[in-house]
Amino acid sequence: MTTHVTLERMITFLLQTPMFEKLDPAEIKQLVHIIEVREFRAGEVLFKEGDPGDAWYALYRGKVDVIKDVGAGEKEIYPLDAGACFGEIAILDGQPRSATIKAIEDSIALRISREAFEALLDQDHTVAFKLLRHLAVTLAQSARSTTERLSELVLDAEAGQVQQEVTQIVDASFLRD
Repeated sequence: MTTHVTLERMITFLLQTPMFEKLDPAEIKQLVHIIEVREFRAGEVLFKEGDPGDAWYALYRGKVDVIKDVGAGEKEIYPLDAGACFGEIAILDGQPRSATIKAIEDSIALRISREAFEALLDQDHTVAFKLLRHLAVTLAQSARSTTERLSELVLDAEAGQVQQEVTQIVDASFLRD
């Protein structure tokens, strides 16, 4: 599987991808110089949970699975389609990967290394700051969504606990023969 991604196609793709859509073409041109095109066969692992967080990706073509180690094995969390970005937290903190990404089908990903992105920041490129802002907003939305879901789970658990305690009280209150 050798697919050539032309500069024109890459720029068009980036301008249509939510992570990059607010950048103007001149800023996109700055960015394409640090992007590496990576190809992955179906079943190939792009990175494993625990690997160094050295880059982030935009899925140009194909489909990948986000997989989490759950102790006794792995659990497929959700699939990502073309246009999705993943691994972006690595740009911010450089911590080990929190999940495994595996190609479901032959895929092409655009890779931005943490080192290259930091060089853009060090050189005060506007594109880097715009992307950081977008990352911050995306992570804030994710945190809010996670908090909301956790609150729902806590309420569900509390309701279950209350129901269990009421049942125990009712069971204990019946007269026994």
